[in-house]
Amino acid sequence: MIVHDFSNENSVLNQFVLEMRDVSIQKDSMRFRKNIERIGEILSYEMSKTLHYKTEVVKTPLGEKEMKVPETDIVVCSILRAALPLHTGVISFFDKAENAYISAFRHHADGDDAFEVVVNYLASPSIEGKTLILTDPMLATGKTLENVLKAFKSHGTPKQIHILSIIGAKPGIAYIQDKFPENTHLWIAAVDEKLNSRGYILPGLGDAGDLAFGVKL
Repeated sequence: MIVHDFSNENSVLNQFVLEMRDVSIQKDSMRFRKNIERIGEILSYEMSKTLHYKTEVVKTPLGEKEMKVPETDIVVCSILRAALPLHTGVISFFDKAENAYISAFRHHADGDDAFEVVVNYLASPSIEGKTLILTDPMLATGKTLENVLKAFKSHGTPKQIHILSIIGAKPGIAYIQDKFPENTHLWIAAVDEKLNSRGYILPGLGDAGDLAFGVKL
């Protein structure tokens, strides 16, 4: 896996991540969602530099001009529900992308720290020979992404996979490196050191889905 970690680079991306982490600013759900969306746009721009391009001739009122444009067939898949604003940021850059949605949640069967990730819904076009973009704001243990990849097996084999995340934990990143193809790209805004006993990122920012859309039962 090729990891593109922007946490040590100086850019406006850091301001958006800071606001998402801040316990006072993150209470503004609309701002929280907007920052997820803006981070999705920035990561999409950076990712776009690695796609396949072709030359097209455009006719202007005064002549013609050759320009390089992406030729990649893209499917953007978001993991419900926290990734919805991230999805919006990505498709605002890739106008012709197809869309997919998948549900995944942690199930603590005994109420203790141990859990399994349950995937029970997937709506997607074929991904055969296409570029699959998976959006998941919080890359914690990596088990969610592992199960999402398994769910896609019945939908074809993608030409390439890109994962877009906002904050990830080093153990989770290490975990998915063994689960995804070697040419998979991870685009991530910030990387934290560890997880707590329940598999949440430290220091992280809390539950991204709850902060964006409200507390769930």
